[in-house]
Amino acid sequence: MNRILLFLLLLCACFAGCKNANDVPAQIRAQQAVDAKIITAYLQKNSITAKQVDSAGVGLGIYYVVDTLGGGNDVLTNSTRITVGYTGTNLQTGTTFITTDQFHPSYVLGSTIMGWQYGIAKSGVKKGGTVTLYVPSHYAYGPFAQPSYGLPANAILIFRIKLYNITN
Repeated sequence: MNRILLFLLLLCACFAGCKNANDVPAQIRAQQAVDAKIITAYLQKNSITAKQVDSAGVGLGIYYVVDTLGGGNDVLTNSTRITVGYTGTNLQTGTTFITTDQFHPSYVLGSTIMGWQYGIAKSGVKKGGTVTLYVPSHYAYGPFAQPSYGLPANAILIFRIKLYNITN
């Protein structure tokens, strides 16, 4: 599923004005560099000590702060169903674009944005815990605006997430 989404993302980027397929990785790397500068500046300005998610020793640019660890020994996989409460904020504007104060939706972790998949799993947060994720655009919605949320293309997002339940 993730490979299909990545393929579609790259394909759409090609049709959006790339002269050839070799330009796509360069555009993605360039945006990742921009996002990294914005996120690290935000964290420094606000005196936030966050850890970076890494995959096989490579930093992904996704940062997290475990606010409350929670409890239990559940293992999170892509097929894990999580019940959450969360608030999503556009880092660049400070605008909250979604909040689930009134309800707690459930998702299969593997069907969420990549920033959640990596961030929630790597943070070590457990049932009852809360985590704040700082997600670069590449691991959120990329170069695609999300008009229903009022998000522009390449939006960097902050998610404050509480895990109410974990089901494997």
